[in-house]
Amino acid sequence: MSETVRVLVVDDHEVVRLGLITLLEDVAWIQVVAQADSAEDALLAVSQHHPDVVVMDIRLPGDSGIDACQKITSRWPDVKVVMLTSYGDDALIFRAIQAGASGYILKQVGTHALITAIDAVRRGEALLDPIVTQRVLAKVRQGEAERQATAFKDLSEREMEVLALVAEGKSNVEIAQEMSLASKTVRNHVSTILSKLGLTNRIEAATYAVRHDIDRHLPGRDA
Repeated sequence: MSETVRVLVVDDHEVVRLGLITLLEDVAWIQVVAQADSAEDALLAVSQHHPDVVVMDIRLPGDSGIDACQKITSRWPDVKVVMLTSYGDDALIFRAIQAGASGYILKQVGTHALITAIDAVRRGEALLDPIVTQRVLAKVRQGEAERQATAFKDLSEREMEVLALVAEGKSNVEIAQEMSLASKTVRNHVSTILSKLGLTNRIEAATYAVRHDIDRHLPGRDA
């Protein structure tokens, strides 16, 4: 790699901070331009030294590394932040990502993973430690499953049946005939469905039903 990457190291533990600096300075294309031991000092160092990448512990005295990350990415969007931590806490992971972190690396993974992360985020890629990636994917899948499970929670069984037929493109008259209901009753059901789901028309209702796989949620079928 020919281009030098300017790095700021932020950690409140001096031994850890100096150890990181020593390791990174052994890499030919990395230049450690500054160090800091708090979120406040990190912001000052970024403003003074304009690093390409900030390697920062997630837990700092005063404002956290996440708070500092959010301020850095807001004020200096070209600066990439790699959060470095001993913790794999899900809440911290998602807060760091929301704060604009481009990478999240567990300290125990070793120097090579950190150097790879610095290289990746500098090239505009986002990088999570494999363990963290598994946690994120699991959380996303859990969230999607929960959304699917509650997508139709406010609808009655009859409204579910009407919505399923709407998703098939059937008109109110056709639905009324199939369900042995009055057209006015079907019209009222459709209106109630739109209101409960926060939708405005039949097309949106049909799209919503398909997207949330309504067939799996119909009475008598396995979810």
